[in-house]
Amino acid sequence: MLERYNELIELIEQANYEYYILDNPKTSDKTWDSWMAELFKIEEDYPELKRTDSPTHRVGVEVKSEFNKLTHKSAMISLANAFNEEDLFSFDEKIKKEFKEYEYVCELKIDGSGVSLTYEKGMLVTGATRGDGVTGDDITYNIKTIKSIPLKLNSEVDMEVRGEVFMPLSSFEKLNNEREKKGEQLFQNPRNAAAGSLRQLDSNITKTRELDSFLYHHPDTKCLTQYESILELKELGFKTNPEIKLLKNIEEVIQFVKKWTNKRNDLPYEIDGVVIKVNNIEQQRELGSTARNPRWAIAYKFPAEEVKTKLRDIVCTVGRTGQITPNAIFDPVKVMGSTVRKATLHNEEFIKERDLKIGDNILIRKAGDVIPEVVASIPSDRDGSEKEYIMPKECPICSQSLTRSSTNIDLICPNTECAARNIEGLIHFASRNAMNIEGLGDRIMEEFYNMNIITNFTDIYKIENKKTELMQLDGFGEKSITNLLESIENSKNNSLERLLFAIGIKGIGEKTAKVLAKKYSDIDNLILASKEELELIPDIGPILAESIVDFFDNNQELIKNFKSLGINTKYQGNTIKENPNFADKKIVVTGTLINYNREEIQNIIEINGGLWSSSVSKNTDIVIVGESAGSKHDKAIELGIEIWNEDKLNEMLMI
Repeated sequence: MLERYNELIELIEQANYEYYILDNPKTSDKTWDSWMAELFKIEEDYPELKRTDSPTHRVGVEVKSEFNKLTHKSAMISLANAFNEEDLFSFDEKIKKEFKEYEYVCELKIDGSGVSLTYEKGMLVTGATRGDGVTGDDITYNIKTIKSIPLKLNSEVDMEVRGEVFMPLSSFEKLNNEREKKGEQLFQNPRNAAAGSLRQLDSNITKTRELDSFLYHHPDTKCLTQYESILELKELGFKTNPEIKLLKNIEEVIQFVKKWTNKRNDLPYEIDGVVIKVNNIEQQRELGSTARNPRWAIAYKFPAEEVKTKLRDIVCTVGRTGQITPNAIFDPVKVMGSTVRKATLHNEEFIKERDLKIGDNILIRKAGDVIPEVVASIPSDRDGSEKEYIMPKECPICSQSLTRSSTNIDLICPNTECAARNIEGLIHFASRNAMNIEGLGDRIMEEFYNMNIITNFTDIYKIENKKTELMQLDGFGEKSITNLLESIENSKNNSLERLLFAIGIKGIGEKTAKVLAKKYSDIDNLILASKEELELIPDIGPILAESIVDFFDNNQELIKNFKSLGINTKYQGNTIKENPNFADKKIVVTGTLINYNREEIQNIIEINGGLWSSSVSKNTDIVIVGESAGSKHDKAIELGIEIWNEDKLNEMLMI
C-alpha cells in the first residue's frame, strides 16, 4: 500500500507540474481525478501514511480564527519607481558611477500580492504575506491550495524564496460573474482579488479562487547572476515568468519597456510595469540598499493607458442625496485587462471642461488603474453629426423640477420620496461600511424595493414577516433566507457610528460619524446637541452642524422605530482618552510602521483624541513617518509640520 501511495503522489505532482508549470498537460482530467480519489481513500484508510507533501493538502480544509505573524529572514523592502525614460537614464548614471561593466535583467512587474515561502529540506514549511516588510501573516494553508507552488522541491534544500501570487484575468472575470449573480460586491481589480483571497481564514475559499504564482527572488542564492538565479528556481520546480530578458545597456532596457507598454494587454494576467535589476549579484551586494529601497533595482511604472472609443449617450442617475450624476455610455472597450462600457462624468462642469458631445470619439483611461475615466474628446474626429448634451431640468425618475446645490455646481432632485433616491439610500444603509448586511446587494435591494418588500429602513428589520414572498423568488431558498435574516439580526448590534453613517445625514461620512459617536456616546445625546455646540467640534462647520440638527428634527419617528426594533443606538468602541499630545490635532500617517497596521494606528489616534487625516495640508498638525514614506513626508518638511517617527509616537502615547 505504501508503494502505491508514494507512486500516486509522484504521478499527481508530475501531472500538476506539466499542467501548471510547463503549461503542457499530458494527463487527462478523468485520469487525474481517479488518482486523487484513490489517494484520498488510502489516506482515509491509512492515516498514518499521510505525507506533508501530499496533494490532498491543496484541497483547502483549514479554517482559522486569525492569522499568526511570521518574521521574514530578511526584510522585504520595496523598489523605487521610474515613470519615464529620464528616470531610467538617471538610474543608469548611478550604476555607471560604480561599475565600468555591468548588464541588466528585465522582468515583468506582476500586479499581484507579494509572498515569502520557506522550505526545509525541500519541503514547504511556511508561506507569508509581505506585511510591513519585516513581519507578515502566516498564510501557509492558503498557499498550499495554489497548484503552481510546489509542496516539495526537486532538491532537499533549505531556502526562502519570494514572488508574486496573482489572479489570472480569466479567474477574475469568473469570480466577479459569480459574485454579481449573488448580489455581492465586485472586486475592483485582480490585484485586490488576489490579496483578499490569500487572506481568507477559510482555505476552502482560497482554493476556489484559482490563484497562480511567479517566483523571482532567492535572497541567499549562490548563483553569480540574477538571470541564473531565475533558472535555478525553475529547476527546483517553481513557476517563473518566461518573459525575463538579459540586456546589455539602458538603451536596450528602454526598448524592452516600450515593447511591454504596448503588449501588456496581450497577457492573460495583469502587469503594471517592468522591473530592472543589475544582473551581477556581487554588484547588487556592493550597491546595497537605502532604508527604503535597493540601489540595484528600479520599477518602471506604466503610464495610465488611454483607449479610444465612441461616446454613444449620456445618461443621468440619481444618488441617495438627490444629486444628479451624468454618466458616459460608450462602445465597450478593453482598458488594462477589463472591458468597460460607462464612466461617471460627475457634473455639468466636467462635461464642459472636456468638451464632450454625443457621438464624439473620446479617450478613456483607468484612474489609479481601477476606475474608468473620460480623459477628453477628440474634436479633430468630428464630422458634424455630434450633438451637444443639455442637462435635464427634471428628475429622470420622478419628474420633479431639479434645483441647484449650495455650491451651484450640482443638480439636485429635491423630492425625498423619489424612488431612485430611496433605492440608493437603502443600498447605502445595508452596505459593508454602514450596517453591513450581507445578502442585500444593489440588484437585490432594487428588486425588493420594486416589489414593495423593502421601501424604507425599518422594513429591512421586518422582512421576516415576508418570508413566504421571499421563498417564491429565484435564488431564495431556505438557507439563503436564513443567512439574510441572521445578518439583519446581527446588524442590530452595530456600534452607533455605523448607524449614523448608514441613515444618510447629508455631509456625514464614516470619519465624522465616528467623531460624533465617540463624543456623544448615545444618539439621544446627539439629538439634543445644538447647532452652536456642534460647530465647536473640529471639522464640523455651520453647514454640517445645521444638516445634523435638521435631520434629527425631521426624523424623530425613525429613531423611535429603530429603538423599538432593538437596533443599538449607543457607541460601543473605546472611549477617548484625554491625551494632550493628540487632543484635537490633525494627524497624517505615511509609510509603514513596524508595530502598528493602518487600522490600529487610526484607532490609537482617535482614542487619544486626535483627528485622523489622509492628506497633508497647512492645517495638518503632525505627520507620523514610517519606512518607505513618500511625498507626504516631503510635503510635511516643506510646510514645516511637526514630524514624529515611531519612537516619538510611542513616547507621546506614554508607552
